[in-house]
Amino acid sequence: MAEELTQENPEIPETPEAVLEDAADADGDEPVKQRKNGLYPGVSDELAENMKSGWADTELHDLEPIAQAAETAARRAALSARFPGERLVIPAGNLKTRSNDTEYSFRASVEYAYLTGNQTEDGVLVLEPKGDGHTATIYLLPRSDRENGEFWLSGQGELWVGRRHSLTEAGKLYGIPASDVRELAANLREATGPVRVVRGHDAGIEAALTDKVTAERDEELRVFLSEARLVKDEFEIGELQKAVDSTVRGFEDVVKVLDRAEATSERYIEGTFFLRARVEGNDVGYGSICAAGPHACTLHWVRNDGPVRSGDLLLLDAGVETHTYYTADVTRTLPVNGRYSELQKKIYDAVYDAQEAGIAAVQPGAKYRDFHDASQRVLAERLVEWGLVEGPVERVLELGLQRRWTLHGTGHMLGMDVHDCAAARVETYVDGTLEPGMVLTVEPGLYFQADDLTVPEEYRGIGVRIEDDILVTADGNRNLSAGLPRRSDEVEEWMAALKG
Repeated sequence: MAEELTQENPEIPETPEAVLEDAADADGDEPVKQRKNGLYPGVSDELAENMKSGWADTELHDLEPIAQAAETAARRAALSARFPGERLVIPAGNLKTRSNDTEYSFRASVEYAYLTGNQTEDGVLVLEPKGDGHTATIYLLPRSDRENGEFWLSGQGELWVGRRHSLTEAGKLYGIPASDVRELAANLREATGPVRVVRGHDAGIEAALTDKVTAERDEELRVFLSEARLVKDEFEIGELQKAVDSTVRGFEDVVKVLDRAEATSERYIEGTFFLRARVEGNDVGYGSICAAGPHACTLHWVRNDGPVRSGDLLLLDAGVETHTYYTADVTRTLPVNGRYSELQKKIYDAVYDAQEAGIAAVQPGAKYRDFHDASQRVLAERLVEWGLVEGPVERVLELGLQRRWTLHGTGHMLGMDVHDCAAARVETYVDGTLEPGMVLTVEPGLYFQADDLTVPEEYRGIGVRIEDDILVTADGNRNLSAGLPRRSDEVEEWMAALKG
């Protein structure tokens, strides 16, 4: 990584001289603002002047709106209708420091990306009340300035981190007039009338509104934007299918290299899937769970540093995130050597039957909880049948005794967050009714911990989960991840074919 000349400035000085002068210490002995151990002592006037000129015009003139421009406009219209006469402020968020002067990869807030399609740091969408509706403005950092040296002296300048779109270009891409975000905080401090802001993403914007907003009113805005995502539009469904299709290919990649994972660790599996996610998408949608052997019993095992052994099961829970932030969330539990043992197959088939019952319960008009209840009943029946818990089944379900081995809920909404719509009201989510366009996971599991003395020894250390992404349709449902086999015999045939 190249070493920057100057430290990052949150506010860029107006002139190159200011870049230098602001850096001088009390004695004037340090004329250049630079890293403590920077190699250049300063910037000469000649160099500063030279860097201002000789650059080609790179403005982009033939830009087309982004693919989801019509959808983001419709979402903003729905938001406007819900909060008439109120100023609405939705920030993208800021870069977060990973260590010293390196940052985490930026991911815009879901609310902001959902309403704009833009993904750049420091952006803010503002809906200003006007008449019966609102006018929308997207506030962004403009191209880094060539006159004041920002483009090469700032750690976030164009020559360091790449070209930003001009405000004119942004307006064309996103279908929203764009303005300089550096002027926004001052404008908001002078704002009058009711205001709401999505909190938790931009401390500077929140500080500018501190005397104008309330936590209760802001939470209403966050809840509305969460519930708006419960039913996906056609663009979103297409993106989720893209994410799932890439995820299917990522699972195939993993099966093909299981021998190399055996020679190394779960990290080989993680890295293999990550390569697919980065080549075909934006990233993984969440930390991949590459859990071999008893690690499969740890629900969110993301350390991925354990051994991969023939004869054990591999629980792979992973999803590709598209460039528009929609993520898949798929789990398969695979025999590392390609064949389930008799006991592994018995447990796997029980989970498969539970998932079948759960998927069948995903229907428009059904209660959201129905698929969970259907899956849990099957698992409870098997646990009673195997003598691991005392029946009858109704008693087991009433007391929740199956949860010792099933642990988690059977699914969740899916979208731009892997656990999407999390801020929605209970009555519209968990206690709600399924509608066409909703997308959710169905993922029952059985987990017999390695230290669980209540089950026979041969069960201990076996964990199985099967998870698919299910779209509610007008007449039932569609399994978006049907490209991956689920039935135990089909899994074995699929693995054998891939290993060739």
